[in-house]
This record gives sequence, structure tokens and C-alpha cells, in this order.
Amino acid sequence: MSQPRYCPAVLIAAPASGQGKTTVTAALARLHRNQGRKVRVFKCGPDFLDPMILERASGNPVYQLDMWMVGEDESRRLLWEAAADADLILIEGVMGLFDGTPSSADLARRFGVPVLGVIDGTAMAQTFGALALGLARYQPDLPFAGVLANRVGTVRHAQLLEGSLTEGLRWYGALSRETGIELPSRHLGLVQASELNDLDVRLDAAAAALASTCDATLPPAVTFEAPDIVSAEPLLEGVRIAVAHDEAFAFTYGASLDLLRQMGAELLFFSPIRDQQLPDAHSLYLPGGYPELHHVALGQNQSMLQAIRAHHTAGKPLLAECGGMLYLLDALTDVDGQRAELVGLFKGEAVMHKRLAALALQSVALPEGTLRGHTYHHSLTSTELTPIARGVSPNGGRGAEAVYREGRMTASYVHFYFPSNPRAMAALFLP
Repeated sequence: MSQPRYCPAVLIAAPASGQGKTTVTAALARLHRNQGRKVRVFKCGPDFLDPMILERASGNPVYQLDMWMVGEDESRRLLWEAAADADLILIEGVMGLFDGTPSSADLARRFGVPVLGVIDGTAMAQTFGALALGLARYQPDLPFAGVLANRVGTVRHAQLLEGSLTEGLRWYGALSRETGIELPSRHLGLVQASELNDLDVRLDAAAAALASTCDATLPPAVTFEAPDIVSAEPLLEGVRIAVAHDEAFAFTYGASLDLLRQMGAELLFFSPIRDQQLPDAHSLYLPGGYPELHHVALGQNQSMLQAIRAHHTAGKPLLAECGGMLYLLDALTDVDGQRAELVGLFKGEAVMHKRLAALALQSVALPEGTLRGHTYHHSLTSTELTPIARGVSPNGGRGAEAVYREGRMTASYVHFYFPSNPRAMAALFLP
């Protein structure tokens, strides 16, 4: 029986989305990394963009923790493994601290990780203390570390916020609203890390700003109980999988790619924008991303379009998720009305919209087995194809997403979390 492991840890949460959790988490990670510590960061819930930033900040891979999509057992394993050699574990929450079922608070309570509340101090003074007290006391059994003020204006402003705290709540410090620190965003969330040429400069600036006001000592150690270790079966031994990866297709979970490798697959990465041919592979994975920002260039790469058509015609497995599915359509039109013709394997068209079209966790019963994942998109797709399955949201969220299939091609708006059912994923990619 494996033994428990111990590591300082804190979960960074907020009263709502948009308070700056990612900026604060990234700043904390870079601050401790710059002090010579090994920092492991996790992200609560489904998200592809925040982990890209947090990986750059910490210098280590970032994985998801979630009581439903990832599951309690797998979340326990990930934390226990990280505690083996990390000096500090940071977990960025999702939405507001108590939002959703399960919530960030549920995860913090289950694993005994104290919560650091981040509150946007813009246009606020003593009310800061009321919000802080609510976060700390709303659920009496929630471990709570203290609060940190974000987007503070002046030293006096920070003093007012700190002075508003009651009942012994701990003040962790403040982060300025300087524009050089905040991370830019677009319709699906933060801009991808690879698109920010000055990202390291921003992260170091944020870390330095925190160091001047924040208590940078390590939080108390948390006990992480040993999990039941289940080894992956070699279901994909010798299978080569081509994985799209560039500015248009980058929404992949590290845990999902790890699983494919653990099952014996060889992953061959390629760019649908720049490469002329597919790698020599048995199967093809087109993950989500931002194809709508690159649809003209994608449509102009006729050699790659033809290579993907040939892959499908040969009866080889193909999985396309969200942006990957849009790429397979006849055409995609962006928010400015610019239309580009694409692969044309999936009969239909999609149009981007400024408003959110769907956001929900999804459970999908496929012929291969039930998979869990999530959906998050701003496009609407029109097609006459009949779905083979539809997703179900565990908490009533919008979107009963359709899954389509023609031959060995499976396409959907759903981003699947592969470890939720390894055998089903192996069946989708097995030649």
C-alpha cells in the first residue's frame, strides 16, 4: 500500500469569473519558481487556455482536476503524484468558488486544500471585507487560507481593503491593475500563450509586483492520500496517431495525450496550416482550437485538405472535436462574414457568432462506451446528417451536443476527456 504524501498547497478561487484568478495563479507560480521552487499547477474544470499560461508560468505541465469530468479517483492520483517532488501545488478554481455542481469549493473540501480568495478590488473599499467574510464563512467546513486583492489602484487603496478584514481573516497581499500584468483575452477566454510574445515579461512583472506586497512564504502542507493505481492497458500498441497542433488546433488535454501514449500509441504532430501532407499514421485526431481565426489559410492549403479526404476515403479512424469538426465542414464563416471552403467531409456549414452558443459538461453514450467531456463554442452548425448520439449535461447546462459519424469519422462539438473511458477512446482510434 502506497503512503500519503505531503506538500504545501492552496486553491485560488474568486466570487465570480473575471476577477483575475489566472493572473494571480500565474503570478504566484512564477514568483515561487523564480525563488527556486518546483511548482505544480492544476486547473479546476474544463479549460484549454488557462493551462497554457500556467504551464509557462510554472515551467511544468498543467492538468485538469474535476470531481465529475476527471473524477475523484483520478484527481486524487494526479495530486498525489505531483506531491512526490513539488515544493508547492497551486490549483486555479473555475467560475465563482461555489458555482456549479461540483464546485471548486467541493474539490477544496474533498482534498483538504485551503482556499485563497481573489477579489477584484476595483471601485471597492470596505465592502471588500464583507465579500471576503462571505467566501470564508458561507460553508463552515471549507478550509480557508485568506484573501488577496486584485486590480488595486494605490497603496492607500490596498490599505483600505486590508483594514476591512474581520474575524482574523488573513491578508495575502494585493496585485496592481497595471496593464502590463493583466492577460489579454478573446471570445473563448485568454489568448493562447504562444500568441503572446511578451508573456514571460508579463509573468515576471506580475511576480515582482506580488513579491512586493504578498506573503510569499509557503502555505501549510496538505496530506494527499495514496490512490489506487490502475495501469493503462496496451490497447493501442503500435498505432500511429496524427495529431493536429498549431495556432488553429491546440485544445488538447495533457492527460488525454498521456493516455494514448500509455496505451502504446505513437503521436505524430502536424500543422494543418503549414504542412502539405499528413504524417504516416493509422489514425487522425483533429482537436479544437481557433480555426475561425485561420480559416482562409486552412482553406488555401489544398494539399492538406486532399490528404485528409484521402485518409477518410481509405477507411482510417478520424476523431474531430469542436474546431476540428468545423474544419471538416464544407465551409466556415467568421464573425465578419468572410467564408472559406474547407475539407468537405462533413456536409454542412458553420457560422461564428459573437454570443456564446453552448457551455456545458457533457456525457455521451457512444457505441464504443460512455465518454465525458464538455462543450464551449460560439459557432452554429447546419447539417442534414443524423446524429448517432447526443450529450447529456449532469447539471442541466445548455447544449445536448450531437455526435455525428460517417464510416470511421466521428465528429462533435464535444471535447472528450479521454481518461474518462480508455477502452472507448482506444476503440475510436484502433485501425
